[in-house]
Amino acid sequence: MKIRVILSLCLGLCIIACGEEAAEPGATVEAAVTLANGRTVAEQIEYRKGQYKKLGGAFKTISDALKSGSPDMAAIQAAATSVPEVTEGMVDWFPAGTGPESGVKTGASAKIWAQPDDFAAKVTAFETAAANLATAAATGDIGAISAAFGATGGTCKGCHDVYKTKG
Repeated sequence: MKIRVILSLCLGLCIIACGEEAAEPGATVEAAVTLANGRTVAEQIEYRKGQYKKLGGAFKTISDALKSGSPDMAAIQAAATSVPEVTEGMVDWFPAGTGPESGVKTGASAKIWAQPDDFAAKVTAFETAAANLATAAATGDIGAISAAFGATGGTCKGCHDVYKTKG
């Protein structure tokens, strides 16, 4: 028993000493597998989370501006333009092996890989709505922006309801 603890501690220290990050508790070896895009599974999931944070920031900017008494059109336009840029190639954020089976914490449901055609169709609907949002923002018409923002949010919800875990 003592030897296992000592060996585990030594292994952990070796990993740290070599500059490698230790896997999240419960993570499997799959987290360190290198994907075709050159990222490890863990790096891909972190990249995906980072892109969603950027997207969330853009949506918050637009939402806050639309709720204000005098919307900052430049902020709306910049945020709306960033949405299709940030999410370009979104379907590729989900290569095989980057789901919950990897052991890395992710909100992505295994249904993404079980229903790839439906998932891809929902991503395409989002990408279309995001492009329409950017186009509407360019007009400066608050009504058009609000409508396009609502439609874009609807495509998010449609995907999240099926393909995002609740936990």
